[in-house]
Amino acid sequence: MTATLQLLDCLCTQILKVLPMQKYHEVMAQTNIKPNVFAVLDEEENFLDLVEAKRAALFPGRIFSDLLVRRAAETLPLNTSLDAVLAHFDANKSEFIAVLDDGRFVGVISNLSLFTALIKQETKVRQERDALIKQLEIELNYRKLAALVFENTSEGILITDADARILQVNRGFSQTTGYSTEEVINQNPSMLHSGRQDKEFYQVMWQSLQENGVWEGEVWNRRKNGDIYPEWLHINSVTDATGKVVNFVGVFSDMAPNKKLQQDLHQLAYYDPLTNLPNRRLLVDRLQQAIAASVRSQHHGALLFIDLDNFKTLNDTQGHNIGDLLLIEIAHRLQDCVRAGDTVTRLGGDEFVVMLEGLNAESKRAAAEAEAIAEKILHAINRPHILEDHEYHGSGSIGISMFYGNSTPQDALLKHADTAMYQSKQSGRNTFRFFDPAMQTALESRAAMEADLRRALSQHQFKLYYQIQINDRQQRLGAEVLLRWLHPERGLVSPAEFIPLAEETGLILQIGHYVLDAACQQLKAWENNPQAKQLQIAVNISARQFRQSNFVEQVRNVLAQTGANPLSLKLELTESIVLDNVTDTVEKMQALQTLGISFSMDDFGTGYSSLSYLKRLPFNQLKIDQSFVRDIDTDPNDAVIIKAIIVMAKTLAIDVIAEGVETEAQLNLLKQFDCHAYQGYLLGRPAPIEEFEQSLSQNSRFH
Repeated sequence: MTATLQLLDCLCTQILKVLPMQKYHEVMAQTNIKPNVFAVLDEEENFLDLVEAKRAALFPGRIFSDLLVRRAAETLPLNTSLDAVLAHFDANKSEFIAVLDDGRFVGVISNLSLFTALIKQETKVRQERDALIKQLEIELNYRKLAALVFENTSEGILITDADARILQVNRGFSQTTGYSTEEVINQNPSMLHSGRQDKEFYQVMWQSLQENGVWEGEVWNRRKNGDIYPEWLHINSVTDATGKVVNFVGVFSDMAPNKKLQQDLHQLAYYDPLTNLPNRRLLVDRLQQAIAASVRSQHHGALLFIDLDNFKTLNDTQGHNIGDLLLIEIAHRLQDCVRAGDTVTRLGGDEFVVMLEGLNAESKRAAAEAEAIAEKILHAINRPHILEDHEYHGSGSIGISMFYGNSTPQDALLKHADTAMYQSKQSGRNTFRFFDPAMQTALESRAAMEADLRRALSQHQFKLYYQIQINDRQQRLGAEVLLRWLHPERGLVSPAEFIPLAEETGLILQIGHYVLDAACQQLKAWENNPQAKQLQIAVNISARQFRQSNFVEQVRNVLAQTGANPLSLKLELTESIVLDNVTDTVEKMQALQTLGISFSMDDFGTGYSSLSYLKRLPFNQLKIDQSFVRDIDTDPNDAVIIKAIIVMAKTLAIDVIAEGVETEAQLNLLKQFDCHAYQGYLLGRPAPIEEFEQSLSQNSRFH
């Protein structure tokens, strides 16, 4: 007989193991597998979390660690029973559960994989039953074998004569029906009929037996105690040597436990356990139907992608139970906002999707109808929520994607709505936006640039340029190192394009370390260059780079490995970096200054500097931003600002350098204002190291 179904038999087959820093589009480019879920494991194979594939596909350019759900995935030991698994699904409202064996990741189980395994188990049972029937047909006259089969099968078996009078039943029959052997001998099997199936049903059954000698199907019978139950019944006719029917053999299995399990699994597979709303799988099915209906009716439809604003803060401060209460309340309010034929779904976390069907055939009116419902939803979310004894005021951001017929692929519609939702977030939240194709183009372009950016480091596409800094006595003070990206197809990419992306993705940490290391190597090389050995190199430090807890140690290591003189190294920080956490900033700056490193505040005057903070921060230099220098000779306000910066810096005993000096008029005014250090195109354009070093020996203007 078929072995008992174990948890190991029910694992998802379509999964991929990924690292936290990998991205969906990179992983999918290297495999032919189409996973349903990704298991995120660290370098030591320790399990971290699960990410649904469809969620990851919405953000192909994000690393998996950014996609981890707010609540850690549930885990189960490998020896968990299937009843316990189902109970776990019910209790923990989970879509996927990781399976561990002594802490080692084994696989993932989902309600769908459990349902699939059950179906396979049923198929095996049927195959065994068929084999059993064949065996009975051959060996019915061997009483010992028949008795052995009777005693060792859990299926119910009954044997009748040609007139359908019961001759024998087995223990499985009695256990299922409640009737003893004595109670059913010489009775007709119709004694078990429940009344759920009519005469025509049984006429078709007997007709099949007479014509084909076999019938199989689902029958609803009644137990002795009155309970009605489903069973899967297989009947074979047994003939003698002349071909005359002498017996009928029926083998059946009680389907009641599986029916309940199937119903539970269907609920888990297609509905969200927490809110009882349809889930993503059911949404996809209904969206397919809605698109087909739109083709026939020529009416518009819409997807509204709803994300609750600041939901994580509520979860973190009030607990997940309060967060769950909010999600349940939001589900009720969303259902109150839509029409009877519309669909409200929960994708997971704090994300909901409303699908509107049968909107106006005219696109502008359809959009107006979708807009009206979006506004209704926003108002509903904005109303106070009473969560136990806590009153909560929340908001949501909505992205709207319209559809008409099958002009837009199904997957793209949801992606478009999600894109528009993020536009709502960027527009201040608590609002809605319609999808604009330009948004998607920008996102795809960004994803492509991110992929190129990752390759740029390994393929040595980054180049360092150096721009001279001089004083009012024509003496070379140093050079600022500037990063340039020489893309093999796009040519020179502006830092304004790729630096913000590098900051956002975290690649700036690797890039920043590369620049710092290269600059220090250059300082070491210049020790043997008479024209350059006195120069100081200024290196821009990014916010994420500086905020690393081990940043000071990183700089120490670079200096130790390159042998560069720290007195020749200057780090440039922006106002936004230093004012983020003044205490931490001061500690790091002082630690590095003890090594001999100096600091310059970059783009001074463009932020929100506080003089009290500036007094605490141990800067050696302020760099006047080029936006002030540019119009110094035409805009009196810029001239006044520059004068004020210079006076303030002198008061605090801080040096000043002006960047963006492009004309003699600007240079002369800066000298008049008592600014003694300069940088800009007038004095020297940024150049690769070879050109820069050549200019040091050829340019007699500076010494």
